[in-house]
Amino acid sequence: MTTGPIEHIRNFAIVAHIDHGKSTLADRFLEITGLVQKRAGKDLVLDDLDLERERGITIKARAVRMPYEKDGKQYILNLIDTPGHVDFTYEVSRSLAACEGAILLVDATQGVEAQTVANAYLAIEADLELMPVLNKIDMQGARPEQVKEEIHAVLGLDPSEILNCSAKTGAGAKEVLDQLIEIVPPPVGDPDGPMRALLFDAVYDTYRGVVIYLRMIDGKLTTGTRIHLIGVDKQYEVTEIGVLAPDRVKVKSLSAGESGYIVANIKSLADVTIGDTVTTYPHPPSVKQLPGYRQPQPMVYCGLYPTFPKDFEALRKALQTLSLNDASFSYHPETSEALGFGFRCGFLGLLHMEIVQERLERDSDVDLVQTAPNVTYEVVKTGGEVIRVEKPSDVPDPNHIEEFREPIARCSMIVPHDCVGAMMSLCTEKRGVYVETQYLSPTRVMLIYDVPLQEIVFDFYDRLKSATRGYGTLDYDIKAYEKANLVRLRILVNAIEVDALSMICHRDTAERRGRRVLESLRKSIPRHLFKVPLQAAIGGKIIARETISAMRKDVTAKCYGGDISRKRKLLEKQKAGKKRMKQVGSVEIPQEAFLSVLGSDDDGKKKKK
Repeated sequence: MTTGPIEHIRNFAIVAHIDHGKSTLADRFLEITGLVQKRAGKDLVLDDLDLERERGITIKARAVRMPYEKDGKQYILNLIDTPGHVDFTYEVSRSLAACEGAILLVDATQGVEAQTVANAYLAIEADLELMPVLNKIDMQGARPEQVKEEIHAVLGLDPSEILNCSAKTGAGAKEVLDQLIEIVPPPVGDPDGPMRALLFDAVYDTYRGVVIYLRMIDGKLTTGTRIHLIGVDKQYEVTEIGVLAPDRVKVKSLSAGESGYIVANIKSLADVTIGDTVTTYPHPPSVKQLPGYRQPQPMVYCGLYPTFPKDFEALRKALQTLSLNDASFSYHPETSEALGFGFRCGFLGLLHMEIVQERLERDSDVDLVQTAPNVTYEVVKTGGEVIRVEKPSDVPDPNHIEEFREPIARCSMIVPHDCVGAMMSLCTEKRGVYVETQYLSPTRVMLIYDVPLQEIVFDFYDRLKSATRGYGTLDYDIKAYEKANLVRLRILVNAIEVDALSMICHRDTAERRGRRVLESLRKSIPRHLFKVPLQAAIGGKIIARETISAMRKDVTAKCYGGDISRKRKLLEKQKAGKKRMKQVGSVEIPQEAFLSVLGSDDDGKKKKK
C-alpha cells in the first residue's frame, strides 16, 4: 500500500446509538473501496469477536484503512467502527481522540435516541467535524423528514445537510464517502519532524508478543527503528510495520496522519500502556508526551473468583491479557472468607461487567464465581477524612461515619409520549429527582431525572424497557456524590457473615432487600442434615430471618406399638446428634446463590391472573 501526502488522509469514526447500523455501514465502505468482496456469507467484517456476532453488538472499536479515489486523486480513509452501548463510551472517546471527523448515524425508523445525543456531544467536545447521516431509509417504517427535524431540535444541525443512505443495500453509501472527503479536514502533523505517535490500542499475540496500534502524529517510522515508550521509559526495536486493511498488511513505513500496527518483540504486558506516546530512541528534547486519554472511573464493582482455587494464576494471566485490549476495567487481588482468593474488578456498567466475565471464561477456560455488583460510595469519617468504598466490607463502623454519600446519575430517557406517566412513576420509586422534559416531536419525549446510580445498576433498564414496550432508551452520566441515608446490610448464613453477599443500600429499603435476598438464598442453598438459619442484619440488629429446615430421617419408623418412651428416646438421640452436627458442620453455598442476589431487587409486584 502506497502512502500519499498528508492532505489526502482522512481519519473518521462512525458513532450512533446501539443497533443503528454502524458495523453494516462499515461493511459497505469496505466493499466500495474494494477491500472485501460482496457476498452472502459472513457479514459484519469488523465485528470479529464471537461475542459481538452472538449478541449483535459492537464491543471493541476496530480500525481499518481504506484506499478511495475521488476526482482522480487517491485518498487514504482511516475508519474506526465504535460501540453504541452506554457501557462502552470509553471506547468511543478513545476512538474520537484519533480522528478529525465523525459520521453521526441515525436510524430513520427509530429517530434520535439517548446514546445518539451522548455520542454527538462526545464528538463536539473532541472538536470533530460532525456529519449527520440517516440510515435504513429503505425500510417501511422510515420517517426521514420527521427524524431530520428531531436532529435539528436536539443537536441544532441543519436538516438540509443530512444525507440519506441504506447500509443494508448500500444505497447512498458512496455519496457519504464523497461528502466525507469534503467535510472532514486532513490530519495536522509535521511529516518531516521528529517521530511521535499515540498508542491507542494493543493486543497480545502468543508468538510475537504485544502488537501495538499507533496513530502517527509527526514524522516517519520505518522497520528497524529503535523506539522509546515515554510513559514506561522502555526501548524496543521495530521488527514489523503494517496497516489494517482489514487484516494486517505489512508496509515499509508509516507517516504523519496514518494509523497502523507495529511488532517490536514486547513480551511484558506491563510495558504497554494505552494512551502512551511512542517516539524514536534517543528522542530529541523537543518531543513532548501527548496528553493521552483520561483514565475512566469504574462505576460498578464485583468480585471474580475461580471456582477451583488452582485456577487463580490462570485467572490473573487472563485479566492481564484482557486489560491490554480493554483498558476501561480495573482489577486488584482480594481474599474472601467464603470464596478464597480472587480479584476485585471495576467496570463502567453492568453490560461491560457481563462481557468481561464472558470473555475471561472463553479465553482462559476458567470457571468463575461472580459476586453481586455494587457501586462506589464516599464516606466522610468523624475526623473529616473522605474515603472511597468499593465493597461493603470496606464500610467503617457506624460510630465512625459522619456522612454517607452515593453517586447520582443524570439520566436522559427518550420515550414515547404515552409512556411518560409510567416512566415518571418508575423514576420516583427509584428515588429519582425530576429535572426537565423536552419534546423532540409530537410522539417522542426526553425525560431528564437525577437517579442514584445504585438504583440503575439493579433492574432499572429492564423495567424501563417494560414500561415503554421496548421503545425507551437510556443514557446516563455521573453528576456528583450526594448525602444519603445508607447502611451496610449484612447477610449471615448459619450465624457466619458472608462478606460476598453483604451489600450497601438505603435504610428505607434495607428490610425489603434483606427479605428478598434471604428468600432467594433459601431456594438456592440445598438442605443440610442440620437446620440452617439465614439472617439479614444492620449492625447488631437482625431485621429479617429465613430458615432452611434440616433433612430428617424418620427414626421412629421401626417402632410400632410399645411404650412412647422408646420413641422419645430415639428423637432425643437424633436431636443431640443434629446439635453436634450444627456445631461442626459447614454450609456450602452454590454459585446460583450469589447470582440470585442480583435479581433480588424487583419490586415484588406480581401480575394477578
